[in-house]
Formats: sequence, C-alpha cells, structure tokens
Amino acid sequence: MTNTTHPRAEVVEAVERAGIVAVIRMKDPNKLQAVVDAIAEGGIRALEITMTVPGAVDLIRDLAPRLPEGFILGAGTVLDAETVARVADAGARYVVSPVFRRSVIEACHARDLAAMPGCFTPTEILDAWDAGADIVKVFPATTLGPSYLKDVRAPLPQVKLMPTGGVTVENAGDWIRAGAAAIGAGSSLVDAKAIEGRRFDEIMARARAFVDAVRGAR
Repeated sequence: MTNTTHPRAEVVEAVERAGIVAVIRMKDPNKLQAVVDAIAEGGIRALEITMTVPGAVDLIRDLAPRLPEGFILGAGTVLDAETVARVADAGARYVVSPVFRRSVIEACHARDLAAMPGCFTPTEILDAWDAGADIVKVFPATTLGPSYLKDVRAPLPQVKLMPTGGVTVENAGDWIRAGAAAIGAGSSLVDAKAIEGRRFDEIMARARAFVDAVRGAR
C-alpha cells in the first residue's frame, strides 16, 4: 500500500467506513500478528499501533505488507515530526496522537498521512480542525460521555470526531448516534489478559461485537 494509491483523503474515508479503530498497546509484540488476525476475523479494518509498544516502528514495517486486503494501518501516540517520518517510512497511513501539535499535523500532510490529533475541549477541537486535522480524536473520552460529543457537534457539525478512551461495546452505538465519525477502542477490545492467555477467540468475538454495535447504530 503506497501513498499514491492510498492518499490521505481515501484513508479518512476508509476509517469512517470502518467505524472502529483498534488501538493496540501490547507488552509482548510477539503476539501482535495473532491479535491482528483476530481483529481482522472479527471484521475490524483499521488498526493503530501505539509507539508505546516495544519496537513499534519495526512492527509497523513488518506488518504493513502482510495485512489483509482493505486493512488500514496507523501509528498512535505520535508526539513529534521525527516520529511521523519514521512511521511513514515504515508503512503507516495515518497518525494518531494523544495531544494537538501543529508540527505533527504539518509533518503528516507533507507525507500524505491523515492526521488525528487528540483534543479535549471545544477550543482545542476547533483549533486542531482549523490547523488541518483530518479527524479529531476526542481524548480522554472516559469521563465525557456521548452527550458531550453531541453537544460539541451542534455548533461544530463540520468537524469529524473520534472518541477514544472509555469506549466499550455497550456504549459504542451511543457514540456513533451522537455523531462520531469513528470510535477508537483499546483495552475494551484488545484485552491484555486475553492476549496473555492467548485467548484470541475472545478478541475476535469482541471485534465482531463492536462491528455489530456500530453497524446497528448507523
């Protein structure tokens, strides 16, 4: 998958179409392929590997050419332009950050990567959008709830929002109905204990439940 065949606008469309970004933070990268296979089997097509995973850039480089057809791979917890360049070269097609930094957005767009900065307040959200964010990650969404998203979108309907943190199978549909372009699911989808116990069938079942919840809400 190259930038010429998958420019950032198409990546944004693919993420919106997928509706769910699986956020992977793992202690044991040796189990990554099994986790990705489980997520893919469950129907999720967008994956974010965070920079907190040991050897994350090399994992992205190894994984990118082996992903199932239609799978969109991104990098998470990206905090600076240098890391943007590294993950772009490794094969990431979008970049997610827990914070909003203009330099990161600019670096992403220079490489035709979709930029998804993390914001919390309406002011941050609009500033990030005006700076060129392709999707704004609402983070941490844990204490906010879907009603917050609905309230923000009322005066800012043009902004694409992706809540992350506190998103579960039970409330996934509520976030979509509140206007989320997509949702980011981390530990509620990729459970550390399930990975440790190699219960990848549980991860597949969770992925399928998330997909069903999003489809049911649309």
